[in-house]
Amino acid sequence: MIVLAVLAILLPFVGAAAGLLGSRVPRSRTPARTARRRAAWFAVLPVAISAVAAVWLAARQAITGDHGAADTVAGTLAEIETGSVPISVGLQVGELSALIGVLVTVVALAVQVYSVGYMRDDPRYPSYSAFISLFTSAMLLVVYAGDLIVLYVGWEIMGLCSYLLIGHWWEDRANSRAAVKAFLVTRLGDVGFLFGIFTLGLSAGSFRIDDVLAADIPTSTLIAATMLLLAGVAGKSAQVPLHTWLPDAMAGPTPISALIHAATMVAAGIFVVARLYPVFLAAQPTLDVLGVIAAVGMLGAALSALAQDDLKRVLAYSTISQLAFMAAALAAGSDHAAIFHLVTHGAFKALLFLCAGVVIHYVGSNLMSHMGGLRTSLPVTFWAMTIGFAALAGLPPASGFFSKDAVIAAIEHSRSPAQLFLYGCALVTVGVTGAYSARAWLRTFFGSRRPVPPSDADDHGHGRAQHEERGRPAVPRSMLWPVVLLAVPALLLGFAGVREFDAESAAISVVIALLGAGVVYSLWRGSPAQDPARMLGPFRVPCERAFYLDTVYDRLVTRPVLRLARGVVRTDDRVVDGAVRGSGRAAVGLSGLLRLAQNGNAQLYVTGVLAGVLLIAVGVVVLA
Repeated sequence: MIVLAVLAILLPFVGAAAGLLGSRVPRSRTPARTARRRAAWFAVLPVAISAVAAVWLAARQAITGDHGAADTVAGTLAEIETGSVPISVGLQVGELSALIGVLVTVVALAVQVYSVGYMRDDPRYPSYSAFISLFTSAMLLVVYAGDLIVLYVGWEIMGLCSYLLIGHWWEDRANSRAAVKAFLVTRLGDVGFLFGIFTLGLSAGSFRIDDVLAADIPTSTLIAATMLLLAGVAGKSAQVPLHTWLPDAMAGPTPISALIHAATMVAAGIFVVARLYPVFLAAQPTLDVLGVIAAVGMLGAALSALAQDDLKRVLAYSTISQLAFMAAALAAGSDHAAIFHLVTHGAFKALLFLCAGVVIHYVGSNLMSHMGGLRTSLPVTFWAMTIGFAALAGLPPASGFFSKDAVIAAIEHSRSPAQLFLYGCALVTVGVTGAYSARAWLRTFFGSRRPVPPSDADDHGHGRAQHEERGRPAVPRSMLWPVVLLAVPALLLGFAGVREFDAESAAISVVIALLGAGVVYSLWRGSPAQDPARMLGPFRVPCERAFYLDTVYDRLVTRPVLRLARGVVRTDDRVVDGAVRGSGRAAVGLSGLLRLAQNGNAQLYVTGVLAGVLLIAVGVVVLA
């Protein structure tokens, strides 16, 4: 089984290397179409084989688990001596890692196939697809890692890949700024994450995850270590207060948004907490902090989603809110509910983003105010996105209905001090989720089509008309097949993961979700041309601006740091460089004085010698 895990990780890495090397071939030697076709094979085939290996691993894990065998298989590839605590370069396959491995590879494969059509006119497609493969390999390394340092390597490579992919269209300054913001915010959390790993490893005498979980570590040390780890989790999984990078990351290509939101970056933080869950259970104050963060994040992000006009930003804030649901389940003591929702969310959120990409590709704009009436033009996308929104809102029989019910039931029966606050926020969030899901669904697919201004373009610079002028279909089939296939798990996956079903809790959540959706529908029905978000009244602008948190950060952090940087530059220019320039000018001036005495005039030299002798003689006489 370890060999399969190695193959699952290495194959996308090899595909990434081949894609990057292939993209370096001069265009004069290789036609552009041939280069893109070769890059597509390098992108799709290795990830497809990796997906087969991951599914095989999960099947073997399920079979051995059913027979009562050990449910974890580990292997050490190398041991690195560091002088203190050694690093074990090894992998480990358990029930959790096998399940998440399937999620990562299936979503990555769907994104690679989808991107063949979506990015077909992009000259940098080879490097784009190669970075997706590297992204996939890094996440699989996190999933299958048996050592915390190995896990951290994959964790950081993912951060690099997200930076490169979010800023893929770096010519637009907004895109490059979004990439830098994502990189810096997540790096801020990763500093704490790294120190948390060091604290656990040094306390346990080993960085191997099994050794850390089995070690007898003092509670105070566990609290400190898990609090540090929580900083990295908040950064990667976009939780308050380090969540602000995720909405801006929508500047990147839509398939990358699907990959980040469903199976890689944001999923990594929740996975790590679940992977180290016994450690977090022994540090209850950390779980209490996580619960408060989750409560604030789920409701705040849901309200922000309700006020957005950009379809991708609606889904981005939705991801922050749904990740907070998973964090709430972990804080409530149920890692099963958190992982269950993580898996179903990966299916329906990947579906929603890929459907959004089809809509944007067809319409030529990200804004819902430029959409409407698309259900007849895009029937496949309409039905697939209907399933995705139903799963997001938690409506039966979609997968999100079962997983969200598991989360709410876990919160309801939690003994956490923040249980009442968390449960109240969760129920309100369910209603708001139903509202913004219904709003996005209605404004995108119903009503009358609203024209797109000529100056507007979609997120990759061309719309439906340009494709039709070239004689191509508005939506390539390579974009529709992943949408159709992802609709199946988004609809049915919940039946496979449900353990206990609380009918009363489920009924309450469905009624609340329908109530939120019903309010939006009544407003839209009364005036389809107007945005139902007007129900927020004076709170609409604060919600649209995500409660001005970016403004607060700009004034409290960004501007002071910029002023400090400018001060350092001025100090360097005036003091450091001034001292260097001053010493140079002093040397030049002194050399000018010395040059006066060395001008080659022999008479001046003799005169100087005689004057010196005379002064010496006078001095001797006077002193004597």
